[in-house]
Amino acid sequence: MLSEIEKAILGGLIHEETFTRRVLPYVKDLYFTTTTGRTAFQLLQEHFLEYDTCPSTKEIGIRLEGVENISDDEFKSLAGLFQELCEGKSESNLAFLTDSTEKWCKDRAIYNALMESINIHDGGSKEHGVDSIPSILSEALAVGFDDAVGHDYLGDYNERYDFYHLKQERISFGIDYLDKITKGGIANKTLNIALAGTGVGKSLFMCSFAGSVLMQGKNVLYITLEMAEERIAERIDANLLNTNVQDIIEIPRPMFESKITNLQKKTQGQIYIKEYPTASAHAGHFDALIKELALKKSFVPDIIFVDYLNICSSSRYRAGSNVNSYTVVKAIAEELRGLAVKHDVPIVSATQTTRSGFGSSDVELTDTSESFGLPATADLMFALISNEELEQMGQIMVKQLKNRYHDHNTHKKFVVGIDRAKMRLYDVEQSAQADILDEPPTHSYNSNDSTPKKSFDGFSF
Repeated sequence: MLSEIEKAILGGLIHEETFTRRVLPYVKDLYFTTTTGRTAFQLLQEHFLEYDTCPSTKEIGIRLEGVENISDDEFKSLAGLFQELCEGKSESNLAFLTDSTEKWCKDRAIYNALMESINIHDGGSKEHGVDSIPSILSEALAVGFDDAVGHDYLGDYNERYDFYHLKQERISFGIDYLDKITKGGIANKTLNIALAGTGVGKSLFMCSFAGSVLMQGKNVLYITLEMAEERIAERIDANLLNTNVQDIIEIPRPMFESKITNLQKKTQGQIYIKEYPTASAHAGHFDALIKELALKKSFVPDIIFVDYLNICSSSRYRAGSNVNSYTVVKAIAEELRGLAVKHDVPIVSATQTTRSGFGSSDVELTDTSESFGLPATADLMFALISNEELEQMGQIMVKQLKNRYHDHNTHKKFVVGIDRAKMRLYDVEQSAQADILDEPPTHSYNSNDSTPKKSFDGFSF
């Protein structure tokens, strides 16, 4: 039997066009507890979507006669329900009914998610594994009616002006040109990707950046799926202790303790390094880790490093399922960016180049391995390029591939210094950028002219 709120919702879809337009995008047939309720909702939904108005009593009768594949008892039940709903208009306050519908939708979404999770846990689903349970529950908890209808360009100019002048908190790379191309560093709620071939320096870049952020007094969470926690810490030690990574083991314990103690005095930040087996962890695991660190260690990260994206798993797809790499890697990128938005932090990760891009001196977005869906999701993406000449000079080239912070044609290519022994990137002299920096061409164009002027100098007719 339908509950009173279910009857009130269905009645509103018949009698209240304002209510219908407000709630119809959010109500689902699966939320109703009986087959009769689900079928009634489907009929009302189909009519409104097709004719953009609530159905009359006669129109409901005509649609009811067209229902197929239901028993006589189900038909009688459905007819009785519509008769009851059409006889009298609901007296409920529209705002109260809308709020009650939103609460009902949330409750039913959570209930359905719990039932689906139990079914998955018991092995009843062929499409989803237990790793998908956190995302299913998260989606259910996020159900709600969105009041925002968009930005009124002419009416909301004051809010827009304030937004332009809002000083957004950024996390500096500690590298001059990387900060220039991002207007001071990376922002919260973003996914930032370094693209490089094997051995070029993806992990070195992230360890160097992590060390720089720690010394800025920020909290760093470094998630590794490639190397042991101690190996990542060793690289950060080499950077911050100014010691060759091979020589770390030779430092006497008292001297090592003294150096770490001095570091603690220089920063208020902390860094936690967490290792997961390759391809075993996804954004749901990382979300649980963040909550556990907050609960057990009172640690809230200001930035998250994931080393590296391609060897994460996706919460949406079971390992070994018949899903192509484009779909999986794009899903991983979207889930990580969703995690960044949820916790209001930037996420930094890396990806491999394709085989053709590995030896290229001019890497492009198309050289991203496995999935072009990754650069479509990232906010910032740049390539790290190395060759024999750059190695001899102790440099590595950075090429912008995508940039939502700034025009990616400004400082499109530049070099930074690299000290592989100390796992560190650093600024080079400005003279080293000669013949490397690519600046966008300038064009003369008067915006007051009705059409741009074209120059045909040098052409013969």
